[in-house]
Amino acid sequence: MQNSEHMPTHFEGPDCQVLALDTMIKLTRATNTLMARLARRSTYGELTESQFGTLETLYHLGPMSQTEICGKLLKSSGNTTLVVDNLEKHGLVQRQRDENDRRVVMVQLTEAGRELIAAVFPAHAAAVSEEMSVLTAEEQHQLGELCRKLGKALEQRQAAQSLQVVPQ
Repeated sequence: MQNSEHMPTHFEGPDCQVLALDTMIKLTRATNTLMARLARRSTYGELTESQFGTLETLYHLGPMSQTEICGKLLKSSGNTTLVVDNLEKHGLVQRQRDENDRRVVMVQLTEAGRELIAAVFPAHAAAVSEEMSVLTAEEQHQLGELCRKLGKALEQRQAAQSLQVVPQ
């Protein structure tokens, strides 16, 4: 299995580890290349990637807590707080305490935020579609399913590990 022509890793070890590293490298490089190409196309307008992601999430899913936004964007709570702070300063989102649980702060788009994301999202979606067109529709479905399978399995593993009680 270890063939240096096909394996970008220089690690020499068990075939299963070489394959896993090779796959991770390819997945990471493809993701980084796609994101860099989208960034060069300025599909986010004047927004950062995190600001765009936050506005897009709120636009398509509606108001949610900062914790929920963290989970959707896979960002730390500190990063999300800073992003929401900046969006709020620019009048694009507003925070409101949840009526049912005052500890929870909900974030929602302002009219200006809704107008901005509605204006920039179509060009972003078109750019993503154009970049992904190097894969057939079937390949895009397969890639999506494989990514979902990997993500769900790793989330389940994480949940199971966090439930394990550490002996004292």
